[in-house]
Amino acid sequence: MTAKVILLGLLIVCLAADTKTSGLLRKPSCPNTGPHLACPMNLAPVCGSDGNTYANECTLCVQRLTTKMDILVAKEESC
Repeated sequence: MTAKVILLGLLIVCLAADTKTSGLLRKPSCPNTGPHLACPMNLAPVCGSDGNTYANECTLCVQRLTTKMDILVAKEESC
């Protein structure tokens, strides 16, 4: 009985941790403007699908525009 409770607890912890980084990539919400987009200086790191950490979603959008690569948001924190 105790082993079942421990296993259930571990399962719950793993599932809770996995919801933050579920491995689902999402398209960033980029404004429809040219490559001269001015980004705010707020620090809200996002991890790009290219493996780079961007200061915020806007800087990821600028990188998408300048490189013409389809970089997605991998997670809402540093890589």
